Amino acid sequence: MAEITYADAGVDIEEGAAAVDAIKDAVHSTYRPEVVGDIGGFGGLFSAAAFKGMEEPLMVSGTDGVGTKLKVAQLIGKHDTVGLDLVAMCVNDILACGAEPLFFLDYIAIGKLKKEHVAKVVGGIAEGCRQAGCALIGGEMAEHPGVMDPDDYDLSGFTVGVVDRPKMIGPDGVVEGDVLVGLRSSGFHSNGYSLVRKVLVEGKTAEELATPVAELNGETLGDALIAPTRIYVKPVLNCLRNLPGDVHALAHITGGGITENLNRALPETMDALVNKDAWEVPAIIKMGIEAAGLTEEQALKTFNMGIGMVLIVDAARVDAVMDELAKSGEEPVVIGKIVEGAGVVRYAE
Repeated sequence: MAEITYADAGVDIEEGAAAVDAIKDAVHSTYRPEVVGDIGGFGGLFSAAAFKGMEEPLMVSGTDGVGTKLKVAQLIGKHDTVGLDLVAMCVNDILACGAEPLFFLDYIAIGKLKKEHVAKVVGGIAEGCRQAGCALIGGEMAEHPGVMDPDDYDLSGFTVGVVDRPKMIGPDGVVEGDVLVGLRSSGFHSNGYSLVRKVLVEGKTAEELATPVAELNGETLGDALIAPTRIYVKPVLNCLRNLPGDVHALAHITGGGITENLNRALPETMDALVNKDAWEVPAIIKMGIEAAGLTEEQALKTFNMGIGMVLIVDAARVDAVMDELAKSGEEPVVIGKIVEGAGVVRYAE
């Protein structure tokens, strides 16, 4: 019987080793002083020295993926930004309780492993980690011949962070009269793409997606759709550290929109009253809403509408918080307030 090797079955071990070599510099660029060892071991090592000085350190973890936005990346052949999406979806989530992301691990499943392709994806993950201040300490690349098409791939990842329990923020700190401060998104971020692809991408060629669109101020549809999720970690952590007690809670606006995410930061006895006219909805989101024929209520439950993170702020400290966020390059906007209620999001008429 003729020998059948692993390569004959579709898995190229040598290309996998070359891919690891190709990403080493990107991975090393994310390292913090607490990282122990190097990539290539069976587990990533991270020193608990980051917990020093904390009264009661709590470890916080989060996991997510990029979802069907990857199909847009594959169609237009741009793979260097989806890694930022992967990191952003995880670190923005754990930020919501005031946690600092410490390290990140990724999982890449791919039909046919090519080191240049993987290097672009991991380069984006590394850039996301640098923006978030966390270390990329490990991951996995898995070749799936016969299960995935050669050019197909999927991403998932998780992060671990820490927060000192006395400095945690959340619904318990929210009081009536607090002000809602929104941080702008870059577009759809990484949510709603099953609908977005159906109404904006389906039936279009790569050339059509690369054509400038007047409604997008000359930007191509492909570029607008692939714009990476914004990472809010450093601006928000700077605010929490420099203005302790001024921010009472946070909400990361992801799938379900403002309606079904901001309520997660509310106590049961209070509502968030949002002024939906306080900010401009990005052109790409307007295009998606129109193409899908969504009602305003449906849109607010589907997309972030241009707001990727909401801070619930002490009413007497709003100006200070907004000034602090502006120092980090944010363009914060007051979008509403906290009122008596039952723990839901309402919209001002």
